[in-house]
Amino acid sequence: MNDMSDTQKDKLMTDLRVVISDAEELLKMTADEAGESAAGLRNRVQQRMNQAKAELIHLQVAAVAKAKEAGHATDEFVHENPWKAVGIGAGVGLLIGMLISRR
Repeated sequence: MNDMSDTQKDKLMTDLRVVISDAEELLKMTADEAGESAAGLRNRVQQRMNQAKAELIHLQVAAVAKAKEAGHATDEFVHENPWKAVGIGAGVGLLIGMLISRR
């Protein structure tokens, strides 16, 4: 999962939330269904949904921690090397300006 981009991770988390929500709604709709097999299936689905929710929360916590870590590293770099940071920012701005002006 480390090879995925942030956009792909955000999309995956959004999709997982939708699937969990739909599964919860399905469980509520079939709650009055009779039979041992239906009850067993509902229990297994509920357990897997709870596990998926826990994993989603873990993924969100990890993503927030990585973002904070990157922010702190950037902040430290800028404080330790202010002129390098200004130069990098100017270079990136110049590059983006050149790319935009071509279109």
